[in-house]
Amino acid sequence: MKRGDAAVVAELAGQLGYSRELREVADWIEGLGARGDRQAAFVACAGDEVVGWIEVSLESRLQTPPFVLIGGLVVKDGMRGEGIGRRLCEEAEQWARERGSSKIRVTSRSTRPEAHRFYLRDGYEVVKTSLVFEKKLDG
Repeated sequence: MKRGDAAVVAELAGQLGYSRELREVADWIEGLGARGDRQAAFVACAGDEVVGWIEVSLESRLQTPPFVLIGGLVVKDGMRGEGIGRRLCEEAEQWARERGSSKIRVTSRSTRPEAHRFYLRDGYEVVKTSLVFEKKLDG
């Protein structure tokens, strides 16, 4: 993923239900260089067109051994089911192996049964059901 991909990346993030300003997305992509040992993002292209992306990070938590987390994965509407998501996951899994991780994890919103079927077909297992809590902070 490169800064020039920002507009399409932001548009695809919208298909996941997330709204980010173009500048924010471009700045995030540009900052990947400084975070490259712990975070990566890859795009899938059909010709010159970006049709999907995946973002991963190496997570280190007190309570668990390190693992790689897929923070986001999206394939453009109308292009799903063509193996693009699988190829993006393969790239993420290779990135995880290169960092010595033996586990890759993904969370998926409960309202995305198609995504759940995709991950199950791809060998992922449901290991936990959680709720996400968020608190907005002042300042």
